[in-house]
Amino acid sequence: MFKDKTLMITGGTGSFGNTVLSRFLKTDVKQIIIFSRDEKKQEDMRIALRSPKVKFFIGDTRNPESLHQAMRGVDYVFHAAALKQVPSCEFYPMEAVRTNVIGTENVINAALAHGVQRVVLLSTDKAVYPINAMGISKAMAEKVLIARSRTLSEKDGLVLCATRYGNVMASRGSVIPLFIERIKAGEPLGITDPSMTRFLMSLEDSVDLVLHAFEHGAQGDIFVQKAPACTIGDLAVALSELFDVPLNTRIIGTRHGEKLYESLVSREEMAKAEDMGRYWRVPADNRDLNYELFITQGSPEANEVEDYTSHNTQRLGIPEIKELLLTLKEVRDELAGFRPAKI
Repeated sequence: MFKDKTLMITGGTGSFGNTVLSRFLKTDVKQIIIFSRDEKKQEDMRIALRSPKVKFFIGDTRNPESLHQAMRGVDYVFHAAALKQVPSCEFYPMEAVRTNVIGTENVINAALAHGVQRVVLLSTDKAVYPINAMGISKAMAEKVLIARSRTLSEKDGLVLCATRYGNVMASRGSVIPLFIERIKAGEPLGITDPSMTRFLMSLEDSVDLVLHAFEHGAQGDIFVQKAPACTIGDLAVALSELFDVPLNTRIIGTRHGEKLYESLVSREEMAKAEDMGRYWRVPADNRDLNYELFITQGSPEANEVEDYTSHNTQRLGIPEIKELLLTLKEVRDELAGFRPAKI
């Protein structure tokens, strides 16, 4: 699919961008453009890769001009740039709007102007029934993409679709690196609520999902991977056992803007979702602006289904969590260099 094509990754210096690069540099892709505003990470990546296939652009999705400069000659865009930290977005909600909502519109406008063939937006489970600013802004990013997809025709040559996924294990900002850091320091693991559940996906899974959306997506589609989940309490036990240290936890209580469980697909979406085996495909709602339809025509199917959440998906036990954690190179590397203190 990517032979002799140019791929652009917004927010490309993040965990997702690094994983895409490690996979795509082994293929016959023509060029990969890393677009981000972090010059230090770009420099580190440039030195580590030294690949003629990778080109770097300093820019911000908030700035349309920087996107237009970087997107010339681009065939495909993976739009990963976003503000993702829940507390940061709670305190600076307009920053989340500028990056996650307006930035997404800027990416779509630039893609349309420069003949890009496909844009895949990376979204989050927090966009479903959002209760925090990060989730609200990502939900609006999805709405912007779907609304624009309704206006495009075949002659525009651009397909817009999105992916949604839950916690990506070992990515920047996830709880697993934080727990490992606390274990190595001999400090207690701060647990909000032991019964809180979260989906578990690897970075490789997130790339697979985006590639699936790229290959199969129609206008306005959202793709979701069927992911297992675990409780935060069981995750703490599993990591403590892997690192061979006594379980040492401290209940800190639910944080501002945090849910007991996450939803990847709402029940309204589940009513029309297509089961593709490993994934759900949620087609866009393509009703036009006729309010009578919204009043007189509902979706009876939605009454018979429930949301797809981290509470009702496959629940992993502690042995299964440990097995999954050991598939992560980051965890294996930390284990290899760790020697628990013996009392």
